[in-house]
Amino acid sequence: MSINFFIVKFDQMPKIMKTREIVTLQRSLLHDTEKLLNQQVEMEGRSSASYLSMASWCHMMGYENASKYLYTHADEERMHMMKLFHYINEAGGHAIQPEISGIRHNFNSLREVFELILEHEIKVTKSINAIVDHAFGVKDFATFSFMQWYVTEQREEETIARRALELFEIIGEEGIGLWTIDQELGKLHAISAEGGA
Repeated sequence: MSINFFIVKFDQMPKIMKTREIVTLQRSLLHDTEKLLNQQVEMEGRSSASYLSMASWCHMMGYENASKYLYTHADEERMHMMKLFHYINEAGGHAIQPEISGIRHNFNSLREVFELILEHEIKVTKSINAIVDHAFGVKDFATFSFMQWYVTEQREEETIARRALELFEIIGEEGIGLWTIDQELGKLHAISAEGGA
């Protein structure tokens, strides 16, 4: 059994590089779609960084279950980012690692943390819907199909965020209220980990 080695001479490099450029130009992913997807990459990356910061604050404040929920949520958001990242590159585009700054590290209350989470998840839903609408409009059915997973996932994310915030209204924050809320957030974390809303 013989093994053939491909050896590239230095004087052949420019030709090979030009060939690579030609291959890259032949793609189905439109530049407008790529731009929207990269914006979503940044949004998912910001989600991950924000939730990690919130998790750290909750951990420091003694909200054990809230911190576990948010540590897991931060990992999930990074996975969402990476899923988009790979799709862009596999479709012939160029996924861009986002520069993320301006992440909050301190919060006024546990309630504020979960108010911010719901507010952010609603923004993410609107962003995903805009990509789906764009993909359908330009007849990019591959991206349209790919984004359906995000549509379903985002509905679950919003539902869980609403349920978390409802705990503050139902239980109240006085006395052992915050402790009880943290316990209930642990149950919500278990439901989220199982993939149900």
